Amino acid sequence: MTNVAGPAPLKGGALAITAFALALGTFMQVLDSTIANVSLPTIAGNLGVSTNQGTWVITSFAVANGIAVPLTGWLMGRLGVVRTFVVSVVLFTIASFLCGIAWNLNSLIFFRVLQGAVSGPMIPGSQALLISIFPPNKRSTALGVWSITTLIGPVAGPILGGYISDNYHWSWIFLINVPVGLFCAIMCWRGLKSRETPTHNLRIDTVGVLLLLVWVGALQIVLDQGKDADWFNSTFITVAAIVSAVAFVYWLIWELTDKQPAVDLRLFRNRNFALGTIAFCAGYAVFFANVLLMPLWMQTQLGYTATWAGLVAAPSGVVAVILTPIMARLSGKIDARLLATLAFGSFALSFFMRSGFTTETDVWHFTLPLLVQGVAMSCFFLGMLTIQLDGIPPERIPSATGISNFARITSGSFAASLITTMYDRREAMHQTRLTDQFTAYAPTYAQTLETLRHLGISAAQAPAMVARQMVGQAYLLAADDLFWISGWIALSMIAVVWVARRPKAPSGPVAAD
Repeated sequence: MTNVAGPAPLKGGALAITAFALALGTFMQVLDSTIANVSLPTIAGNLGVSTNQGTWVITSFAVANGIAVPLTGWLMGRLGVVRTFVVSVVLFTIASFLCGIAWNLNSLIFFRVLQGAVSGPMIPGSQALLISIFPPNKRSTALGVWSITTLIGPVAGPILGGYISDNYHWSWIFLINVPVGLFCAIMCWRGLKSRETPTHNLRIDTVGVLLLLVWVGALQIVLDQGKDADWFNSTFITVAAIVSAVAFVYWLIWELTDKQPAVDLRLFRNRNFALGTIAFCAGYAVFFANVLLMPLWMQTQLGYTATWAGLVAAPSGVVAVILTPIMARLSGKIDARLLATLAFGSFALSFFMRSGFTTETDVWHFTLPLLVQGVAMSCFFLGMLTIQLDGIPPERIPSATGISNFARITSGSFAASLITTMYDRREAMHQTRLTDQFTAYAPTYAQTLETLRHLGISAAQAPAMVARQMVGQAYLLAADDLFWISGWIALSMIAVVWVARRPKAPSGPVAAD
């Protein structure tokens, strides 16, 4: 397997420019997982398709990326960490250009599948390489740099995507990757080509890869299309779910018994890796779900544009950028479980603050909980990765980071689907309860209509206005419910973190514990 601990760490300007280029690779990939979300109506309208059809622009990328990520360990062992990462960046850049010149929906979906598939090694590759180029006592700094780019991406995506869609052609959400990708590939190759890791002629686990393709693909279809198809009332969704479950069980057995699995599930025998992955996925899931929920509510119910809904979240990214270097310094001195506790506690406080939103809440009160979220973002990845990688041998770091990121992407996709479904269902429940209070025979309903007529509203318009206000209040209550649930999920993960053993302070070879 690969060994990222061999060459001496980089120093000075070489370290700075290489770390920056690696961070750009991470940022670019994470950005593309969210940048198309707010641009979806624009893309669908421009290509002459419905928004539901347009969702495949997002789904196709997630499916392909989720399948490719777990193969990172095998690819790096076969081709080398540096070569795998640089080739992935080059192919991602080409695929981004093709997405930008797509001429119809089918071509765009095909190019998004290609973009997601080739980008699989980018995040775990950048993470492993960042760890390898920093001195042993600066490993926390490396993880801090990686954490900033990984967490800022989901925040920057909606802002940048909304601004481009509002002011330019949607194709630029993909074309902007071209100069960034070229810079990243050139700088990384120049700085790292002499540090290539040993390679081995490893066989590919064909059965494991095919089973992975089937169960992840089927699961993603269930998660993304289930809401529109009314979940298990649809024969298609039911069959897809059964196929996914059966293929997953078969894949699990195969990977645990194969001598050279494509995905090394034996890593979960490490207590910290197993518990860290559970908490990591749950934390990222509620974070990603709320990154989606809040702008959705603001745009559909409060009249915010895509750009302004994204800008409300911008301060959280600023706080994270400022605090992450500080947290990185502290991480080498304090128990990583304390950092994780601070992260989950801050996430919980942020969500609980949002659960008190009303339709009259102003921009400042929308932004304040997100400032608290910025504190969580600054230490979440840092604390969780330190726990996860504790006790993992250097040669197994690429496989560990590949599995970790695959689990994160899958949990984020699941959370995105679940949050939108619960949002609509909770709205329907609250609307039913509100309607019970505003029947034609209820005094409050008659008084409201009378008040509206005195304000110059016609008899035909007044009931419609009341109905619209009830829908708005129902969606508000639904969002508040989900913010509250998210807070309790975040709090519960603190207990999981403290079941893990205390991670050892970084010492010895880079990427070793």
